[in-house]
Amino acid sequence: MLITVDPASAQPLADQVAGSVRAALAHGMAAPGDRLPSARNVATTLGINLHTVLRGYQQLRDEGLVELRRGRAAVITATADRFRLQLAAAAEEFARTAMHVGASEEEALAAAREALLTLRD
Repeated sequence: MLITVDPASAQPLADQVAGSVRAALAHGMAAPGDRLPSARNVATTLGINLHTVLRGYQQLRDEGLVELRRGRAAVITATADRFRLQLAAAAEEFARTAMHVGASEEEALAAAREALLTLRD
């Protein structure tokens, strides 16, 4: 699995590490039982601090997406819910677009509600 970050982004690197794994799950590029690359390997490859990668992995653990074992690889759990991840990824993309066009939170939520109602009809 390829984990990527954008050092120029305002988003913290640890969040980007976790987001990269979530995206891989959401798009079917990773599945329950798969091992994540070692934190040391990711840190070296991306040129970032080992503890930054570990914070990203800990976020995933706290969300129930990976199991961390000291001295062993991080493994994607069987409870990683692909539907929920796809929905979260779509929501994040929508939120980024809303922010990019300057929509307020209220405007963005109203647009999302309107789209949901339109699709139900």
